Amino acid sequence: MSLICNTAEAQVFQCVNSAMQAAIKDGALPEAELPAFKVEIPADRGHGDYSSNAALMGARVFRMAPPKIAEAIINHIDLSDTYFCSCEALSGFLNFTLSPDYYSDILKDVTNKAENYGHSDFAKGKKALVEFVSANPTGPMHVGNARGGAIGDSLAEVLSWAGYYVEREFYINDAGNQIQKFALSLDIRYLQLFDSSYEMPEDSYHGQDIIDHARAFADIYSDSFVSKSEEERREALVNFALPKNIKGLEDDLLKYRIKYDTWFRESSLHANGEVQRVIDLLKSTDNTYESEGALWFKAEKYGCPKDFVIVRSNGIPTYIVPDIAYHYNKLATRGFDLAIDVLGADHHGYVGRLAAALTALGVDASKLKIVLMQMVRLVNKDGEVIKASKRSGKAITLVSLLDEVSIDAARFIFNFREANTHCDFNLDLAVEQSSKNPVYYCQYAHARICSILKNKGADGIDYLSADNNELNLLVAEEEKELIRHIAGLTGEIISAAKELDSAKLTKYAYDLAALFHKFYNACRCDVEDEQLKKARLYLCNATKIVLANVLKLLKIEAPENM
Repeated sequence: MSLICNTAEAQVFQCVNSAMQAAIKDGALPEAELPAFKVEIPADRGHGDYSSNAALMGARVFRMAPPKIAEAIINHIDLSDTYFCSCEALSGFLNFTLSPDYYSDILKDVTNKAENYGHSDFAKGKKALVEFVSANPTGPMHVGNARGGAIGDSLAEVLSWAGYYVEREFYINDAGNQIQKFALSLDIRYLQLFDSSYEMPEDSYHGQDIIDHARAFADIYSDSFVSKSEEERREALVNFALPKNIKGLEDDLLKYRIKYDTWFRESSLHANGEVQRVIDLLKSTDNTYESEGALWFKAEKYGCPKDFVIVRSNGIPTYIVPDIAYHYNKLATRGFDLAIDVLGADHHGYVGRLAAALTALGVDASKLKIVLMQMVRLVNKDGEVIKASKRSGKAITLVSLLDEVSIDAARFIFNFREANTHCDFNLDLAVEQSSKNPVYYCQYAHARICSILKNKGADGIDYLSADNNELNLLVAEEEKELIRHIAGLTGEIISAAKELDSAKLTKYAYDLAALFHKFYNACRCDVEDEQLKKARLYLCNATKIVLANVLKLLKIEAPENM
């Protein structure tokens, strides 16, 4: 909620407490300690805008029936200098109705803060590191990475608006089995250029990109590496191809409006000894044991279903050890207050093992937050699964997806459902220019408001000079409903930050657009009453500000014309 919303809620608490104290003083309520009670916004606002259960909670304390307590409170309540114009009792609840000044002050707050409306200092500058996408650098990004990118980047922005200091990070898996397979695949393709008898293993990478890298390498070095050792040849091929792949990932993500603060290499954890350090730390704290030549971590001790191996019998750490070292680096070495990972749902079991190891290392594992993301299916309007790009005929990657649909549509639709729900991305819907397309619906609302303000502005109407006397004319339910939604932006951003759910903001934007269309259809702006006209144009402008702010947070354009 905005500061004004918080003020209104605080006023209810203050008024009710003061009323109970006054009732006790003149004998309408017996002497007793004031009860704790709640103040809430009711789902049905037909009886009021805020509701309190103070009378119900006071029944035991005052030894009176709730209706009698409510009557005493109402008889002693003073709503002057508050945002409320009335208080009534119903079924033991106290129901408060907001005055027109509340709605007017919300609109003025939006107008005054403009592009800063929605920002808060909720997190007080705590440091949050959001790691997302982190695609395998041995090949192009797939549509799952496209969803992870939209979710992770928007979540980072949500946290920033909620008062966190935020950094975005891409973790480059440039060590381990996938790099060995990458090296093998490049090596075979390179050797095939000079001897066709070499065969590609079944489990190697067979993509065209591997062939292209091998040919580009040969264009520079010809057959000079054929006679070199396998180790030297593969190292040279990886050093040639991997930076190109990483640069390709960076360029593709920049096209998707994602810019990282850090590209963190897994290999650095091996080179600087951090992988070995966490192994040594776990051993020194009696959290490991040896069995069948391997080193095991006592994971059951920390709530895992079973212990697991961290160093194989051949002396090579298992895949999870660099990940443990990486997260220890985030939280212990670099001192982030939150380390947030956006991962595929198949990582569910991995999360517990990682948290257990961090706890054993003395790190507060509650600082590790994991957003598990369900799979993506590309479908057409008939619900049929699409696996190939219309243009290239090849499997759809992030790049080919953005050739088919707009960046705005991709980012919005991938973020329109919670990460833990399956995502059917309708390619036909994503390019449709109609209200069925959620991003188009929101952008059209913004463009429509711009058109309204431009046309009315041409009439020389200084709607921004509207004061409370004029704004207080906004009493239609459609007007108040729209303003209440506008008032909720800051609270929605804070809620999204708490729950690590950026989908709350796409839904907020969609609902805002729907409420604006509802208002505009019910309440004409071009009315003869000049004061009401100014007030409604002022409301249009505030809606435009808020809608533009939410779309900006989501890194989606807010067009003035469509």
